[in-house]
Amino acid sequence: MIRLLVADDQAVVRAGLAVILGAEDDVEVVGQAADGAEAVRLTRELRPDVVCMDIRMPGTDGIAATRAITADPSLDVGVLVLTTFDVDDDVFAALEAGAAGFLLKGADEATLLGAVRSVAAGQGTLDQRLTRRILREFTDRRAAPARPSAAAPGVDLTARELDVLRLLAEGLSNTEIAARLFVEPTTVKYHLTGLMQKTHARDRLQVVLWGLRAGLVDVTGGG
Repeated sequence: MIRLLVADDQAVVRAGLAVILGAEDDVEVVGQAADGAEAVRLTRELRPDVVCMDIRMPGTDGIAATRAITADPSLDVGVLVLTTFDVDDDVFAALEAGAAGFLLKGADEATLLGAVRSVAAGQGTLDQRLTRRILREFTDRRAAPARPSAAAPGVDLTARELDVLRLLAEGLSNTEIAARLFVEPTTVKYHLTGLMQKTHARDRLQVVLWGLRAGLVDVTGGG
């Protein structure tokens, strides 16, 4: 059962998300928060698996709340950021803060449910149509990537882990990566788990961002 917390300053939106997501057999909505501060407090109190977090809320916004949640070593929570905007500064700030992914509020029910389940499984989520665009802009907004040896001291990736990392940056699913590498999806999952352990990342998206910072991922090409 996925324990879910919904955080949004609009009561109607909170209620709507709670009804849609809570209707699933594998999802239990354990709480609702009207702002970021309440989201952090309820996360520590209720220990959800996933927080659906609105970015723009009064007082403590979703970015600050996400940072507080992901920085707490006692919490094992995936934050799924919901926004009415496509790609803007707030989205990048949320990813930097440790969000497991982001989704537009206009996403259909199936996409929303799929994103929650993906984040709960530790895989994170990012709209594949926007992945390379987002990662390119993420790279452009940062200083030039450091050399891998400087950015990731002590992290030694295998050749296959590096293959998986680079395909993750294309927004491919485990099944798609497996097809590309001619291996089983379980093998991809094994290497992804190794990447997460070595990079201390909570999910696949944060693994990719680590790769960008380390200079191991190139997203300057087409797509």
